[in-house]
Amino acid sequence: MGGKCSKRPKTGGYSGNPQSSYTQPSYNYPTYQAYCGPLPASRKYSKINDDYNSIEQVTDALARAGLESSNLIVGIDFTKSNEWTGARSFQGKSLHHIADNQQNPYEQAISIIGRTLSKFDEDNLIPCFGFGDASTHDQQVFSFYQDEKVCYGFEQVLSRYRELVPQLRLAGPTSFAPIIEVAISIVEQSGGQYHVLLIIADGQVTTSVDAARGQLSPQEKRTVEAIVKASQYALSIVVVGVGDGPWDMMREFDDNIPARAFDNFQFVNFTEIMSKNVNWSRKEAEFALAALMEIPSQYKATLELNILGARRGLEIGTIPLPPPPYGAI
Repeated sequence: MGGKCSKRPKTGGYSGNPQSSYTQPSYNYPTYQAYCGPLPASRKYSKINDDYNSIEQVTDALARAGLESSNLIVGIDFTKSNEWTGARSFQGKSLHHIADNQQNPYEQAISIIGRTLSKFDEDNLIPCFGFGDASTHDQQVFSFYQDEKVCYGFEQVLSRYRELVPQLRLAGPTSFAPIIEVAISIVEQSGGQYHVLLIIADGQVTTSVDAARGQLSPQEKRTVEAIVKASQYALSIVVVGVGDGPWDMMREFDDNIPARAFDNFQFVNFTEIMSKNVNWSRKEAEFALAALMEIPSQYKATLELNILGARRGLEIGTIPLPPPPYGAI
């Protein structure tokens, strides 16, 4: 179908220029005009309703709304606050608690989004990364596998996640900049294919008590710059908030993001949706819809702005670390 381009290679990892620590470069962002013209007659996009009872219905709605192809990238928050932000929403357990008979919130979110988007991913390869642990802090990310090997399907994402959790030391602070930069590199190396970066986190980007009111912390500033940079690429960013929050600053975060090529950022409160008094299938559908309902219009924007399938020729220079050894400091 129109708008698709060849899939990324099925072998090998994503290469980049090695560097020992993450540094945020300065960018001169081009000015973009919002697309206001009519859509080509051959391409139709429709408004997505909000009344679905299953993930399958949401998947069908995304297809009817115009989504044709999507590749998933997953980033998982391993900051220390995961140990206490499940006090109310996860029976006082760590949000990364692994149990034989129960999925934790991270596993639930991965499963729901993975099932919803799998129809749109032709090769089912999912690059997965962690951040915020003692090996990465707010500077880098680590790959789920050595040599940046990717996961095959969301089921392997879940199984590898369960293998990794016991060997990680949670740390901090929280920044989304490194995972966004890695996602940009993946899109660039794929030849500009459309990707959705799913960031699942238990907290907001770290704020600064020393910053004046209205001023961004270093982590917030770098995250905003990365989001703006990402809008030059065929990349949508969905941040899913798990745990008790608070999420007030995350809801206001979008207000601090300057002009972008297109609106590429979405925040969804997982806990709020999944705590509703409706059946489980309905909650899954509502969460999937809240997380992904903007994706067709964002996909459309990458088409109309000629971002989809375009190579920028820019090397970000951030490459993931290997998985940390057990108890890495």
